[in-house]
Amino acid sequence: MAVDHYRVLGLERNAGPDDIKRAFRSLARKYHPDANPEPDAEARFKEINAAYEVLSDPVKRERYDLYGDANAEPGFASFGDLGDLMESFFGAGFGGARTRGRPGGPLRGADLSLHLELAFDEAIFGATKTVAIDVLRGCERCHGSACEPGTFKTRCARCGGTGELRTVQRSIFGQVMSARPCPDCDAAGEVPAAPCTACKGRGRVEAHESIEVTVPAGVEDGNTLRLDARGEAGVRGGPSGDLYVQLLVRPHRIFVRDGDQLLCAMRIPFTVAALGAEVPVTTLDGEETITVSPGTQPGTLVRVKGKGVPRLGGRGRGDLVVQIDVEVPSKLRGEERDLLTRLAEVRGERTGDAKGMLDRIKGAFKPR
Repeated sequence: MAVDHYRVLGLERNAGPDDIKRAFRSLARKYHPDANPEPDAEARFKEINAAYEVLSDPVKRERYDLYGDANAEPGFASFGDLGDLMESFFGAGFGGARTRGRPGGPLRGADLSLHLELAFDEAIFGATKTVAIDVLRGCERCHGSACEPGTFKTRCARCGGTGELRTVQRSIFGQVMSARPCPDCDAAGEVPAAPCTACKGRGRVEAHESIEVTVPAGVEDGNTLRLDARGEAGVRGGPSGDLYVQLLVRPHRIFVRDGDQLLCAMRIPFTVAALGAEVPVTTLDGEETITVSPGTQPGTLVRVKGKGVPRLGGRGRGDLVVQIDVEVPSKLRGEERDLLTRLAEVRGERTGDAKGMLDRIKGAFKPR
């Protein structure tokens, strides 16, 4: 049975792009083979990636929703005319059904996909990474022709150069002709007179390659990069497929990303919060100074302009947003206690040990 991509990601069919991205991120982290030792984790991870590749692409998703196949071509896939209807029941050639043409022309190579893990700052500022892939490339000895150099292809003896094997049967409708692709020439109608010794007549060979991937500044966890023509080589002179690189970004120990903003928390002494000061703060670009105003309250947000995430396409950067946490000392030395006690008296604030204060509160509610 065909895989239900929506079920794989645990989504309803009306899920939006953000729902799809969130579901993929959650499942990808859970089933990534490096993080999940279960024996079926890798297969589940590949299934999740395949589902996301379809549902995250508007064109592929539309085709999948309409035809159940992301690679289906738009239009009526089943019965375009009476000839198609007859072919669907009785095979090609029935009753003068139209000829579809020999299926032996150039074929595009398969797309490939892989995952690339990035450090947080690599996603923010961009990076050049090297990935290794196993891929089918055109044979250098025969240049993809599948023939030994100096030789050529000849007509397939089995199908006579038609690329099809046809059979005729009698039925209540008369003679019925059916056709299937020739297995000897793979429907091409031609075979190498002398197969290439390097690729064994296939025209492609397995290769292990290292490919440089340029990661632009500002990418997010779950983004996909497409490298044109870096997938598998085509067949019979067809174009190469593409390579899709799925990005996984490791979390940062200080910063959290929110769109083009970076968020972090900073603890300051209660005296600085009360009196104000110029305070150093860590950013991804180095140390900056922010102004803490007198009377700053816990949870106050201070914005550092232009120290957030670069926007894709070079349209500036977001901001760094610093949340102020006020640190209250757990222990006070004698002089510190005296100063705070004096401050409380000046402000008319009542202080004392917690037990004594609790007793006073309870006493206030005793019946007289």
